[in-house]
Amino acid sequence: MRPEILFSMFKPITSLKGIGARMGDLIEKLAGPHVVDLVWHLPSDVIDRRHAPKIADARPDTIATMTVRVTKHYPPHNKRQPYKITVMDDTGAMSLVFFRGRADYLNKILPENEIRVISGKLERFGDGLQMTHPDHIVTEDEAESVRRVEPVYPLTAGVSLKVLGKAIRAAIDQAPDLPEWQDKALMAREKWPTWHQAITHVHAPEDLADIDPNNLSRRRLAYDELLSNQLALAFVRQQMKRLKGQPLIGDDSLRHKVINALPFKLTNAQNFAISEIDGDLKSEYRMLRLLQGDVGSGKTVVALMTLLTAVEAGGQAAMMAPTEILARQHMESLSDLCEAAGIQPVLLTGRERGKSRDAILSQLATGAARLVIGTHALFQDDVEFKDLRVAVIDEQHRFGVHQRLTLASKGQAVDMLVMTATPIPRTLMLTAYGDMDVSRLNEKPAGRQPVQTVLISNDRMDEVVSAVSRAQKSGARVYWVCPLIEESEVSDMAAAEDRYDHLRAIFGDRVGLVHGRMKGADKDAVMLAFKTGELDILVATTVIEVGVDVPEASIMVIEHAERFGLAQLHQLRGRIGRGAEKSTCLLMHTGNLGEVAKTRLKTMRETDDGFVIAEQDLQLRGAGELLGTRQSGLPAFRLADLALHGDLLQMARDGSELILRNDPGLQSERGQALRILLNIFQQDSSIKNIRSG
Repeated sequence: MRPEILFSMFKPITSLKGIGARMGDLIEKLAGPHVVDLVWHLPSDVIDRRHAPKIADARPDTIATMTVRVTKHYPPHNKRQPYKITVMDDTGAMSLVFFRGRADYLNKILPENEIRVISGKLERFGDGLQMTHPDHIVTEDEAESVRRVEPVYPLTAGVSLKVLGKAIRAAIDQAPDLPEWQDKALMAREKWPTWHQAITHVHAPEDLADIDPNNLSRRRLAYDELLSNQLALAFVRQQMKRLKGQPLIGDDSLRHKVINALPFKLTNAQNFAISEIDGDLKSEYRMLRLLQGDVGSGKTVVALMTLLTAVEAGGQAAMMAPTEILARQHMESLSDLCEAAGIQPVLLTGRERGKSRDAILSQLATGAARLVIGTHALFQDDVEFKDLRVAVIDEQHRFGVHQRLTLASKGQAVDMLVMTATPIPRTLMLTAYGDMDVSRLNEKPAGRQPVQTVLISNDRMDEVVSAVSRAQKSGARVYWVCPLIEESEVSDMAAAEDRYDHLRAIFGDRVGLVHGRMKGADKDAVMLAFKTGELDILVATTVIEVGVDVPEASIMVIEHAERFGLAQLHQLRGRIGRGAEKSTCLLMHTGNLGEVAKTRLKTMRETDDGFVIAEQDLQLRGAGELLGTRQSGLPAFRLADLALHGDLLQMARDGSELILRNDPGLQSERGQALRILLNIFQQDSSIKNIRSG
């Protein structure tokens, strides 16, 4: 149950005066459905309306708040002309201009011979001054409400600053005084205001310094948000630790066969990760570990060793990938190694239907299938295991936490290993994966060739095509990635199809095309043709980004590289340099690049260390979009900016651990206040975790 003290904060925004259903829908899209969401919608700029000159002293291109007498209305002769009103003070006259102004409304708010206070931007028109559509028109009694520094908020179509500002002020007026949940010594050290003082101050900035993310009030609120996040994760961790696992100890018989069949030696990093995982599996608690490895660092082999332990111990193991292409590729790459160990893995994706699907389900239910590789299809209700002991999830950021838990519920205390090839900056690790232990693979297997990265202008397309032609004649295979166009799969596809037609005219039927709109089977057929060498050039949208493995591919062309995020460019480049041949990545770009795009491409040229690239990406793009899209499973912060508040995140991590040590049930006076903190940031589910302990 939500504490009664917060009831007013969780009323719908339509409960605020002046916000009807239509406006409520618009504001909800912008900020959220509850009154508290308006409190979290922070100003992004300020307008200083304190400048109050006389007409004679006023200057064009400034914001001014002026006290004037309305002298005459001049309605237009036709609709295309503006409605003009002359106003004056004791130093001169000026015009107010309204396009499509309604006479009845303007006569009501600006009656002739009355004094009004107007505020807006002044412009020069001919020899005189004018103000077009003043932002504020009030009586003299209300002048002080206008003559102030006004916060400017992010807006959306149909919502004016005036309406939103009024709603936010009403939301703050409703906010109760809440008991202090922060540690007194921390408050004193950081010189932080109380929660109520902080929300009042951030919405009443006096100057630009007040909207700086490191302003004391903003830091206080950012820390509140981060502490609620870390506390919630700490309870999940605590809950996980309470869940007794089944100690899982293999006899290494299958592992030895696989290691002997490998064409390379395991790296030190791989061996270390395997020993950390073995420690988790042997323990009496469930494993929940993240295996983080850069492109090509050998995560799949580590995953296989984990899966084999479950099979050696007499149980079943599952590996889940986010796409069918990846699931089939894992099946292919692991089949030979599994054969060496004498195991036959089965594949379950959305494409398996009818009798073949029934046969696989039967093998899983009876335990005849010891190892399964699949996609989301593994979540489905009719999939039952006889004894699922270990689950490996590849590219975790494509799945939410709930999906992770759904797979875990298919067995008794299933040990989970989660993998990602997207290097994640430390700060994001704490917020997205704070409930897990982490292993990092930071070495590349021996024999990997570094990839040469070249920046080249889009204007030099003919030179790029010639270079591709030379490479193709010498036996190279080429990825050609087409630009990403915001929010539009259709135009992504059109760009890829145009380039495909262009290259087919030159290279004939040695060119293939894959894009996100194709059926799975068609996509796989083209990928297979590229892999086996029937095709030399593969034109693609970003569907090839994760995990597709063609060692013979040694050239990557990325058109309009400036439109991709750093992490994505890094993932794409990781598709080449997997064989013995020297590889080249050509980043094509427009001539007039912005600063961010320049830094991004320069970083790509200078380093291939995914962790360096991830930190740079966080600085350039902020946490919100770092792992690509909404479905990343990352918490979206309203008040904290992880690129700027990394120090606060570490403090919140340490603070939450201390709280849990001293007051694990949040029973003390401060503990009760912390429950309110968790509620106000809608981390209510973590409170259930406290209770269930």
